[in-house]
Amino acid sequence: MNEKKILSNKRYLYLTEFFAGMSVMAVELGASRLLAPYFSSSQIVWTIIIGTIMIAMALGNIYGGRYADKNPDPDKLYRRILIAAIWIALIPAVGKYVILGISAVLIFTVNTNFLIWAGFLACMVIFVFPLFLLGTVTPSLVKYTVDSLSDSGKTVGMLNASNTIGSILGTFLPTFVTIPSVGTSITFLIFAGILLLLTGIYFISTKTGLGKTVVGIVFFVLCCITGYSDSFAFWENHLTYEGESVYNYLQVKENETDVILSTNVLFGVQSIMKKDNSLTGMYYDYALAAPVMAEGMQKERLETLILGNGTGTFATQCERYFDNMQIEGVEIDEKITKLAEAYFKLPENVNVITYDGRAYLNVVDKKYDVIMVDAYQDITIPFQMSSVEFFTLVKDHLTENGVMVVNMNMRGEEEGNINQYLADTISAVFDEVYTIDVPGTTNRELFASNSGKMTENLSSGIESLSDLELSEMMQTVFAGLKPYQAGDYRMTDDKAPVELLGMKVIDQLIQDEIGYYKGIFEEEGIKGLLEEMQ
Repeated sequence: MNEKKILSNKRYLYLTEFFAGMSVMAVELGASRLLAPYFSSSQIVWTIIIGTIMIAMALGNIYGGRYADKNPDPDKLYRRILIAAIWIALIPAVGKYVILGISAVLIFTVNTNFLIWAGFLACMVIFVFPLFLLGTVTPSLVKYTVDSLSDSGKTVGMLNASNTIGSILGTFLPTFVTIPSVGTSITFLIFAGILLLLTGIYFISTKTGLGKTVVGIVFFVLCCITGYSDSFAFWENHLTYEGESVYNYLQVKENETDVILSTNVLFGVQSIMKKDNSLTGMYYDYALAAPVMAEGMQKERLETLILGNGTGTFATQCERYFDNMQIEGVEIDEKITKLAEAYFKLPENVNVITYDGRAYLNVVDKKYDVIMVDAYQDITIPFQMSSVEFFTLVKDHLTENGVMVVNMNMRGEEEGNINQYLADTISAVFDEVYTIDVPGTTNRELFASNSGKMTENLSSGIESLSDLELSEMMQTVFAGLKPYQAGDYRMTDDKAPVELLGMKVIDQLIQDEIGYYKGIFEEEGIKGLLEEMQ
């Protein structure tokens, strides 16, 4: 091996290990944010990301160790790091197109486990190769740094410590600094730039790869120009707002009648504001039955808690139709609350606390007449807010005639579906449970209480409503309510398979939505499909 002056004291090798470890973790966290707007941020998606990255790193370790024994030239290692840097820089420019391309193919060819297959293939195509290259760093550096067996343990320990410290920074910096501040795309570019700088210093100092360095810089600049975008919904031309928070991708769009918040480009609407102050036509309207069921028309003060306040659609409606409401909202994402104030006219007297819903119930010592649970976002259902223990906590915070209303947003019809699990779990805690499906959507509203008078209160309360539109809505709810017949599907803190249950519903929804086009594809191929879609 030709000794390189820059490597003579081993410090640069330790720095290489440090930045390689940091970049691996940064790319892993960036991968979760790149996939989340299309596939959710559920445990399934995280499992796929971690699994594929571990595969890449393992293969890289094997290859790097064998290649270092055969050809122990540091130039080859830094060339691999340079290629990894360029690949990572390309991810913001092409990653979202690859994800949608893979999804478009699989949606016509896969009948089950779409989320798993799409997420896995997207990770394999986008992330495995650069992380495989970074996986070759550690075994290669061991070859270059170990001078004798007498200090091999110390040297390997220093390399591992450098990698671990880098990984720690690569975990915290994207999550708490770069992604919230400048977005996922620039986060990829930042860490690609760090790797490029690392290799550039090496090649310039050794004078062995000036051409490679120049080519890398040119590619990086092109990626910065083409990949500088935080737009995941690149087909949308007129978004009012698009950005990211610690927890979510956020998108606000506006038309003549509505302002809408979405936290996933492929999965529905999370909040809505009607510009004419009318009912939304969505599940929020049905949830307004809960205050009436809790004898809200007869009380001087109606204490209401919303777990999953979002931009305050339900809170705003409660303020509009009930003048005796005292409303508290709990929203884990502070940036969503800021959007509520900026775009959705959240009433000033609605007190919103930035907190996890269940954690808030654990610390607050107060009882409420109505508790709205609206924390099930797209296909992501927090298991800690779907268990017997959680609903028991809700029950303990309700008044004697209090009502809990839950928005279940993935309606399934097969035995043992996610809604059946949720409803059976709730029925194990509450004596009285009613459900109603929201037409034209996958939402189902569930009302639960131990008062034994929900329907009686709703029937009598309708007569007290002065607003005609609300009165008609409540009559629709009353006519559609069905007492729930509980089964034995229950979820606990110890066992709540919400991800797998949700994935089954997603598979069914996809098949229902694209069944017609899939038939054309199977009979006439891609040509017939394109002709039909023109």
